[in-house]
Parts: sequence; C-alpha cells; structure tokens
Amino acid sequence: MQNNFYSIYPCINIFEQPSIKSKISSQILYGEKFKVLKIGRNFLKIKTYYDKYSGYIKKRRFIKKTNPTHKVKVLKTKIYKSKNFLPFSSKIEILKRDGNYIMFKNNKWIKKKDITPINKKERNFVKIFKLYLNCKYKWGGKTYNGIDCSALLQIFYKFNNKFFPRDTIDQIKFKKGNKNKKKYKIGDIIYWKGHVAICINSKRLIHAYGPKKKVVIMQINKTIKKIQKSANLKVKKVCSI
Repeated sequence: MQNNFYSIYPCINIFEQPSIKSKISSQILYGEKFKVLKIGRNFLKIKTYYDKYSGYIKKRRFIKKTNPTHKVKVLKTKIYKSKNFLPFSSKIEILKRDGNYIMFKNNKWIKKKDITPINKKERNFVKIFKLYLNCKYKWGGKTYNGIDCSALLQIFYKFNNKFFPRDTIDQIKFKKGNKNKKKYKIGDIIYWKGHVAICINSKRLIHAYGPKKKVVIMQINKTIKKIQKSANLKVKKVCSI
C-alpha cells in the first residue's frame, strides 16, 4: 500500500487525538511529506518526514508524487484565483511561468518574487524571525495565522533544509549549551521549561510569547526576570543557533 503523501493545502492542523475538538499539536505546510500510519473513519494517523511528528489529520485528498523546486521566502504569498495564501517555507513545483507569476497547482498562481530555489539558504536568522513579528501566538501554530515559540525557532532550520525538533522538550536535548550565562549575544537561544526565545542582539530577544499573545521583541534581562516572577521558571539552557 502506498502510504507516503504530500500536502496540497496551505496549512493542515495536526491534532493530538482523532477529533477536531482535540488540541492542535502542530501543522503541515504546503508540499510537506508525511506517512500514513493508520486510516480511521474521519481521520488519518500520520508522521511527518521532516521532524518525525505524529498526530491526526482530517481525511482529505492528497498527492503521492511531486517534485518541489522552490519554496516561499515571504511570510505569506497570495494565491491568485483563490482567497488563500501560501505560508513561509511552503514547498512548490513550478508548472508554468507567465511574466511575474508562476503556476504551482492547476490554475493557482503566485508571484515569482515571493519564491526562491528550494536549496537556497538564508543564514540571516533575524530576518526570518522578524517576518513573524506581531503574528499572534497560537499553540501548535507554524504560520502567519499563528505560531508558537518552538515553531518560530524550528522554521529557520526547516527553511534551510536542516532537521530540528518540533517541541522545546526535544529541542533542549538536541542542542548543547549551558544555563549559567551573564552576557548574551546575537544567536543565543534561551530555554525555559516549555518556552524558548532567540537573542537578536546582546540586549534584545524575540519570541512567540503567550502572555503577550503574539511574537514580540523584548529586553533579555527583563524577560528573564519577568518569566521567573510570573511563571516561577528559571533559564534551563543557553545554546547557540
């Protein structure tokens, strides 16, 4: 049985249980590959190929083969002849070109300037994180419609075709570092239990912050004190991106 598929939808919710009332744990972006582990009445149990994340998605039509050549490099790109957008890091195959537009799906077009070759790397992580500035905080989210703290970090690695775990509990084990640090620098990743933020310079960090309900830039030391005071959490580890 063929059980490897690719998503042909801008974004699909991955649920913890086979129910839309269940908590959303992550999402699948356009062009992302996944494996079907089990077929239910209304849901499929799946595992993503990129980060080996398991959960349940609603049954719908998917494709078995694609040859993605490009990826979306902006926060979102409008799909013409549609009301939808493709989110950052979606992987597409160019089927047709027409001036400043390309067709990636039957009669679905996006602007050519919004994509880049799939193997192109973006080393400027601050540029990527700032794309999501003021996007709302959403548990399990991975797009402009809402994103959580661990996804904000993971999306940088995903865009650069590098593996990185989905959740902070796994990310903190994956990266080497220490918890005792007085001075911070650009690229430092600060972990608390269940939360992560990234330093964009020696004074400020960016994170998808639940209490603020959006992606925000805050002062590093003030944030550390605020989280310790409000959530009784100390820094667990500091790593480098």
